[in-house]
Amino acid sequence: MINQIQSLWTKANASYWFYPALFAILSLLLALFCVHLDRTGWADFLAEIEWLQPARPEGASNMLTVISGSMIGVASTVFSITIAAVAYASGNYGPRLLTNFMEDKGNQLSLATFIGTFVFSLTVLRVVRTAEEQPLLIGNPDASSGFVPQLSLLVAYALMAISIMVLVFFLNHIPASIRINTVLEGIGERLIGDIRALFPKPARSAVTASSPDGTPVATTGTGYIQRIDFDQLQDIAERKNGKLQLNVRTGDFVHPAMTLALWKGLDHEQTSPDDEIRECFGLGGMRTPVQDMQFLIDELAEIALRALSPGINDPFTAITALHWLGAAMAELGRRDLRRSFHDEGEEERVVPLNDDYAHFIARGFGAMRGAVSTSRIASLVMFDTLANTASTLNDASRSRELAKEAEKLVVQARLNLEGPEMDEVEARYIAISQRLAG
Repeated sequence: MINQIQSLWTKANASYWFYPALFAILSLLLALFCVHLDRTGWADFLAEIEWLQPARPEGASNMLTVISGSMIGVASTVFSITIAAVAYASGNYGPRLLTNFMEDKGNQLSLATFIGTFVFSLTVLRVVRTAEEQPLLIGNPDASSGFVPQLSLLVAYALMAISIMVLVFFLNHIPASIRINTVLEGIGERLIGDIRALFPKPARSAVTASSPDGTPVATTGTGYIQRIDFDQLQDIAERKNGKLQLNVRTGDFVHPAMTLALWKGLDHEQTSPDDEIRECFGLGGMRTPVQDMQFLIDELAEIALRALSPGINDPFTAITALHWLGAAMAELGRRDLRRSFHDEGEEERVVPLNDDYAHFIARGFGAMRGAVSTSRIASLVMFDTLANTASTLNDASRSRELAKEAEKLVVQARLNLEGPEMDEVEARYIAISQRLAG
């Protein structure tokens, strides 16, 4: 149940309806509250402020009409610009980046602010009344007297001022957010942050794959694994006195009859809690970067591959992607890649599907290698990036993996480059090989 709620929150967080709907409801409640204060006399202190001129019914109606009309117009324009920016970014940088732009809080909150101001102004507008209007309630002596909610008008004016500031922010935020350097910085920083959170311990030894042992727990759904509730799996293993070895990771695609995990009951009479285990795996129609660190690596690789394609031919964008990937691989190489969910001294109940350093190197640099080898500039930078990454490691086996990747790159480059360009790449490879060997 908790896993389903978290999946729903992830979907809501990557949508353009959640915050506008939330702000609309809050603005409605705020308007009703402010009008109540005006009706009950709590806002009478405003009449004692000399520099604050009270509004007349006609002026209040005109002001609220202008604010509400302009805000809904601005909200429509903002939404149109946002969709255009998202379409541009996904078309140029890859469709997998659509989630990043949909999760952009700047776009969501900007649209929500304008919607909230519109709802507040429209709600207050309906209670403004002139003295000449016919009474709404027969027998009510105050019904025919004019009513201008002075406090509500001040709040509406303040919301208008906030909306103008948000509009200025939005006009600067949109072009800045679709700049490729900003996009790569956001992906790179999030990737490095995820590495530090997923692998908090320093490197100790190589990751070894344990042999599968236990009763298979098959999935009944179809889709990408978006979230795994490891805490709940640990609780199930402790409560049922068993051991669980995962056969999939976040981001993998599964369909019915595929094995999610292997259950080994320490009590021979204990049956496998298949249904409880399946509930800990959240499935969806697409991958998300919430728990899927490799999704971010794939985004960097995709941007580099698109940039080096013949139709775009932008090696400098690929170079920036290589720099951020190198920083992430350096951070990853200094950490223990074996994930555990038990305290020191306790028996390991949940064994995740761990990957070694070579896997991540192939996922990142290996995916880029074919396109990088077609560009002299990108090849030279990739050699430097591999060497700089290795210089920060204290594990010889992981440094050798980087040296193997450099060797594969020069072999691939020999198939795509020739003449002086290849001579320069060969010379750089020789120099980098000596650094890696040292």
